[in-house]
Amino acid sequence: MSIKPRVIYWFRTDLRLHDSPALQAALDLKPSVLYPIWAWDSHYVYHARVGVNRWQFLLDCMNDVSQSITKLNEKSRLLVLREPAVTLLPKLLKAWKITHLVFEKDTDAYGRQRDERVIAAAEKLGVEVITRSGRTLWDSDDVVKAHDGKPTMSITQLQKAGAKVGLIAPPIDTPKSLPDPGDTALDIEQEQPDSKPDVNDKERQGEEKSYSSGISGPNGDFAVPTLQELGLKPATTPHRGGETVILERLERILADEDYTATFEKPKTSPAQFEPQSTFLTSPYLHFGALSCRYFYHRVETIVSSRRKAKKAVSEPPTSLTGQLLFRDMYFAAQAALGWKFGQTYNNDHCRFIPWHLPSKVDTKTGLVTGEYEIDDQAKETEFQRWRNGKTGFPWIDAIMRQLRQEGWIHHLARHSVACFLTRGGCYISWERGAEVFEEWLIDHEAACNIGNWNWLSCVSFYSQFYRCYSPVAFGKKWDPEGDYIRRYVPELKDMPKKWIYEPHKAPIADQKKAGVVIKGGGTEEEIGGVTAYPKPIFDFNTQRDICLDGMKNAYRIGLYGNSPKVLDGTWKELFADGAAGPTEGQRGGPGGTTGAEDADMHQHHDEDEVTTPKKSVEREKRSTKSPAVKNHKRERSQGTLDGAFKKAKG
Repeated sequence: MSIKPRVIYWFRTDLRLHDSPALQAALDLKPSVLYPIWAWDSHYVYHARVGVNRWQFLLDCMNDVSQSITKLNEKSRLLVLREPAVTLLPKLLKAWKITHLVFEKDTDAYGRQRDERVIAAAEKLGVEVITRSGRTLWDSDDVVKAHDGKPTMSITQLQKAGAKVGLIAPPIDTPKSLPDPGDTALDIEQEQPDSKPDVNDKERQGEEKSYSSGISGPNGDFAVPTLQELGLKPATTPHRGGETVILERLERILADEDYTATFEKPKTSPAQFEPQSTFLTSPYLHFGALSCRYFYHRVETIVSSRRKAKKAVSEPPTSLTGQLLFRDMYFAAQAALGWKFGQTYNNDHCRFIPWHLPSKVDTKTGLVTGEYEIDDQAKETEFQRWRNGKTGFPWIDAIMRQLRQEGWIHHLARHSVACFLTRGGCYISWERGAEVFEEWLIDHEAACNIGNWNWLSCVSFYSQFYRCYSPVAFGKKWDPEGDYIRRYVPELKDMPKKWIYEPHKAPIADQKKAGVVIKGGGTEEEIGGVTAYPKPIFDFNTQRDICLDGMKNAYRIGLYGNSPKVLDGTWKELFADGAAGPTEGQRGGPGGTTGAEDADMHQHHDEDEVTTPKKSVEREKRSTKSPAVKNHKRERSQGTLDGAFKKAKG
């Protein structure tokens, strides 16, 4: 007599019940019991940059899908088990006598390595593992295979490869019922994960306790953890997560067929707020609260109907479906390149530019170490002022403050600040900007974040580096009155329209009337008892010309991240001492470092440790030749690098 399947369905970035190929595969087994679980991953709690706003959005999505599960079966809910999957699942499979483990496929570099270990452990126990693609329109690995094993670097390449893979599958209906979960009693020992380094410690206002109450949580009910348990400050984002939230909103939006069918993203305003000018579906797509295939087909149905009626429609890449194609393009690029996608060094598809604040690298692994080099203290100051919205350019500062406060900014706003940090202003490495976005975006998707920063810094995907976003003229185009600036830079709320984009040019009388003094470097909130707003960090026109000359020169030299001279540090031989970036001298370090210190940082690894970006040993050596160069701890991430973890601890 055959044993009826006992199934664990492992939720990850698929927090929905609608159009879930993996969930449907689990239900097709006709299981006697179905355990919907979430393994609480210490990688995201401690070792990846995850700001409080994204945590809040994730917890919203988890609670929402748990409630939806209970609506289908009052005995069931999302069971959050507080231990990383790599150590938890082997014990759980035995304890609950599981026959099948089912989950949605993940092509992120960190996710791949985690899943490979889980699959190996499950198969060793005789548990059948079933995975299905569902995060993208097409399976990203299938797209790469159809593209001859290469990353997709344009929409055209993606569409051609996608056509070879086949039609975009229609969405699957939401299940009408779910099996009982069975007995949830557990007699297994919780393995406490390593909390060091805790890169999110700066976000915490109390002790992190999400693991301290055992596998089933403080009340023994497998409940979704809270921000309080994580020791985090309250979230400031107005955006709420959840499948229920986005499906209700989507119905309202799609009811306006003209808006849906003629949507063109470049024509939407980055300065519009309450509400924003776009659908704001990206965070729901990231956490899987919204299926990209469901979204695609709902829009395509409307567009097809209008085409038949000979009514106006927009087309990819600027249309709604075009935005989903961009997303698939980035996913396939990451699927092909893996860890290398998130860095310049050793990346054959990333142009080498001698940026300031370059990442340090480990030449043995070919991966960055977790630190960046401060080649110029003035550039570090520029970076911190950019990050904190204190550049003295109100358009840039408003965007960065909205990002930190709300966790989301319009794509053209992202373009503005990314161009400003890299090729159109500061000439600072795109990897620094990607790290900030990784921490603060609620819609942070490793593939898309890396891809967009590559695009905007013109190291791959896009090469028209001479098309720069002015921090003055571009903002004025969308918001001539300066309402967006007044909303997010309240120091300037009473500044006359004439000076709102360049307040440093305002006469003292106008500054006094507006109740603000334009002075200082952004560290002072008040000067002489008056609210202060900083002067610009540089003359933009002068700095733009420096950047353009630097980009021209770097393009002419034509190095890539895997070029021998980039790998061995002899790249400086090709750049004049006066070239943009840290180019002085004849010998550099690997990957764009100045060569003032040993860039290789190695440490002992346990036998069962995964070969991923490693924690670097902090060094305080200083070069006598270049005393300005020093180390800066670069918190490890799942975005730029997609993370690192130890096999023994998950």
